[in-house]
Amino acid sequence: MTAGMSTPLKPNRPSSTDARVADIASVLTTWCPDLCVATPCGVLAPLLGRLQECHQGFRYVHREDNAVALAVGTALAGGRGAVLMQNSGFGQSVNVLASLVEPFDVPLGLVVSMRGTGVDGTRENRGMGQVTIPVLEHLGLPWRMLAGDDHRSAVTWFETMLADRTRPAVLLVPPESFGWSAAQ
Repeated sequence: MTAGMSTPLKPNRPSSTDARVADIASVLTTWCPDLCVATPCGVLAPLLGRLQECHQGFRYVHREDNAVALAVGTALAGGRGAVLMQNSGFGQSVNVLASLVEPFDVPLGLVVSMRGTGVDGTRENRGMGQVTIPVLEHLGLPWRMLAGDDHRSAVTWFETMLADRTRPAVLLVPPESFGWSAAQ
């Protein structure tokens, strides 16, 4: 590895990861049955794999802002959808979130991995790691962080928000939530 380059992440899946993945996949399958779109994300890989197996409306897209627009269209047509992305893609999606989702309280679920935080100290991700929560707060988008042993409270909140169908809801996922650690 060249000096100054960041260390890649690799999966290291503890048994609690399976419970977190199963809980979130169940919520998304139940409350966002019509569309579940994602961009590839190593941190969310265990969840994306589960959704590919169990969610009939699961699709990959190339851009996060397009994924949000698809979910907004689904909601406006009376359906229920969710988007899964990295926080770098969240940055790419700020305009569509600010112009479509927030002003109209479009009910959709967002699952956003928090690259540049926790065990992911990579330089190229630190900026978005620092600004994701302030941007969510400035947009007025409600969020919760998936936290270690108490992940169920965040998942329960997320499920309640999705069931209510009056606002968007954002579940933030730190890299270590699904067992990621810096590569050796």
